[in-house]
Amino acid sequence: MSGAEQTDDYKWTLGVRYIQGQIDRATLRTTITYRPVPRLSLGIEYNPLASDVNPLVNWLAVKETERRPALILGTSSDRIGTPSGQAYYATVSKNLKPWTKLPIAPYVGAAYGTFNEKIRAIAGGNIAFTEHVSSLLIYDGVNFHPTVSWSQGRHVLTLLLVELKSPGLAYTISFDPPSRSTPAQRRPSEPFTRPGWPR
Repeated sequence: MSGAEQTDDYKWTLGVRYIQGQIDRATLRTTITYRPVPRLSLGIEYNPLASDVNPLVNWLAVKETERRPALILGTSSDRIGTPSGQAYYATVSKNLKPWTKLPIAPYVGAAYGTFNEKIRAIAGGNIAFTEHVSSLLIYDGVNFHPTVSWSQGRHVLTLLLVELKSPGLAYTISFDPPSRSTPAQRRPSEPFTRPGWPR
């Protein structure tokens, strides 16, 4: 999760993630999401090793401005390490580069997980090292998960260290279905992070 908005022009995103040394639900995760409008993403998460299916929603309820942070609301599967459950989250995030001259975008928020039936404080931030390389630091209310991502066009490859001990790898590709019309020129996609991601 960061202060960055989703800026690519593609409506569909397909993702797959593998984490070593985790329970079945977290080991292998696949997702498909669709953006009907620029600030709303809807999708499905399928964890095949646990035969687990969960809805995904990510809504940029309030856009970030020069002085105002962004507000993001959403839902996905509960945090890594839970065998079942859904999480509902709200976060505020702000890109601090205009003020600090540093490429950082922290976030804070809260998530309610149905597995433990508790509200957790969550936090983290995104650090943009270059145009294509960034790091998302995630605290999900229980554990810390650092990640490093490389993006090129509509592709994003991410290395994870879940709970600071379990290595993982994630890949996403954004696309639009073929159409008869000539496609418009597209801007390079940027990683769009979510509170508590990766779950």
